Amino acid sequence: MNELDVVGVRVEMPSNQPIVLLREVGGDRYLPIWIGPGEATAIAFAQQGMVPARPLTHDLFKEVLEAVGEELTAVRITDLREGIFFAELVFASGVEVSARPSDAIALALRTGTPIYGSDGVLDDAGIVIPDEQEDEVEKFREFLDQISPEDFGSSNQ
Repeated sequence: MNELDVVGVRVEMPSNQPIVLLREVGGDRYLPIWIGPGEATAIAFAQQGMVPARPLTHDLFKEVLEAVGEELTAVRITDLREGIFFAELVFASGVEVSARPSDAIALALRTGTPIYGSDGVLDDAGIVIPDEQEDEVEKFREFLDQISPEDFGSSNQ
């Protein structure tokens, strides 16, 4: 497993489909995962430290975990089958729960939990960005600084 950082979310054109971009810590691969607009909003809110007037599902789940004394210790992106990514939530008690990567990432950002990607997933879907393309990554980061969660449409509040 390789630790991943969340670079951010954006809308991919022309499909108008949100994407979350993860970066391999200590490596040179990026992992793009297409997600739904609600999850894009949840991830963007968490990255920007925004707290909605009413809790989103991921905020509620975090509160429930705290209320029952359970700690999320890792999020693992474990598999890619037929274009679909799979993830697991790993709890301190040893329990592992299957999850969509977008939900797992949104929860990890709220709880400060590390995110990992399997070697197989990164080998299959990871993109190496050469040094000369780092400017494009920097432009993406600048774009992320300018975008707000409302740009993704409905936030399901």
